[in-house]
Amino acid sequence: MPADSAKPRSEFAVTLQIIPVVFFTFLCYLTIGIPLAVLPGYVHDDLGYSAVIAGLAISVQYFATLASRPLAGRSADTLGPKKTVTIGLIGCGVSGVLLLLAVLLGRWPVLSLSLLVLSRLVLGFGESLCGTGAILWGIGRVGTTNNARVISWNGIATYGALAIGAPLGVAIAHNVGFFALGVVVIALAALGFYLTRPIAAVPVVHGERMSYGSVFTRVLPHGIGLALGSAGFGSIATFVTLFYAAKHWPNAALSLTVFGTLFIGARLLFANTIKTYGGFRVAIASFSFECVGLLLLWLAPEPHVALAGAALTGFGFALVFPALGVEAVGLVPPASRGAALSAYSVFLDLSLGITGPLAGYIAGEFGYGSVFLFAAVAAAAAVALSTMLYLRSSRTPNAPAAA
Repeated sequence: MPADSAKPRSEFAVTLQIIPVVFFTFLCYLTIGIPLAVLPGYVHDDLGYSAVIAGLAISVQYFATLASRPLAGRSADTLGPKKTVTIGLIGCGVSGVLLLLAVLLGRWPVLSLSLLVLSRLVLGFGESLCGTGAILWGIGRVGTTNNARVISWNGIATYGALAIGAPLGVAIAHNVGFFALGVVVIALAALGFYLTRPIAAVPVVHGERMSYGSVFTRVLPHGIGLALGSAGFGSIATFVTLFYAAKHWPNAALSLTVFGTLFIGARLLFANTIKTYGGFRVAIASFSFECVGLLLLWLAPEPHVALAGAALTGFGFALVFPALGVEAVGLVPPASRGAALSAYSVFLDLSLGITGPLAGYIAGEFGYGSVFLFAAVAAAAAVALSTMLYLRSSRTPNAPAAA
């Protein structure tokens, strides 16, 4: 029986259906977060390459994620979400094997770096399939009326795993050695693969399938809004520590902690507002909070004002992805939901890839504070875009949805 036709369930019962599948996203992003903080140092200090090469070796994963988004969408729509997650976890495990080999062959820097880059490419492939598949698997279990809740919990799993993985990876490398990172990644992927077995697959949705190009065009406005809003997250993640250092303020890491805490708190407490008020209205409010938070960071005369800005930015950014994502998925036939999610997610990858170098140029020309002004302007543009989309949807509420 389709999830949508089942009798109504309590929010707690729905959450219990979602958590087992987004747990695979958590494991996937643990395999990403654990090596993330220590690999640049390994490439630079142990292999002897420049900081630029070290950065590129890590960033290549994001290009692989971006390139494999269409494949992830097609796989979720045609093979089914469970198989897609399973393939993604296998990719994560293979990346761990390659990482282990890269460290064991560290006496040959060129070979070691090549294996490391290949590991990052495979990991990007695994990330794309696992993340997209887990969302579609969750939606298949609880129904499309709970799209926002599934996407929100998947995001909590993502950012929670990255927050835990980075310090865990540092501790493992320091106390055991770099080789242990590969072993842990392999073990986590194997655990995920084993745990998928007892969880029932959801049926593949049959019916009209749009071409990926058509899906991409349809979700393009929503994706642009996501990209504009993600500039704030990218700016804080990359430049807030340098901003604090330029101001000679202590405890820069506290601003990241506050950002993450408010992000997760908002997703836990307010995810249901999307179902109540609609994605566009929640997006407008979210972008507005984010814009105000970024302006506070830009103007902050003291650290506590900067903390308030980081908190507001995290609170505002929290519901951006699910709010616009729900509206984007509603524009395509059910059989093309995976393609819509993957096409929509492309804009997050693009934004985070572009924000770094662009914000770096702005910081070099105008100072680190100007980075947050740039992100605030982007958030303000996202408010305007979301308002336009909301007004358009109000005039034609049933077009061109195909649920």
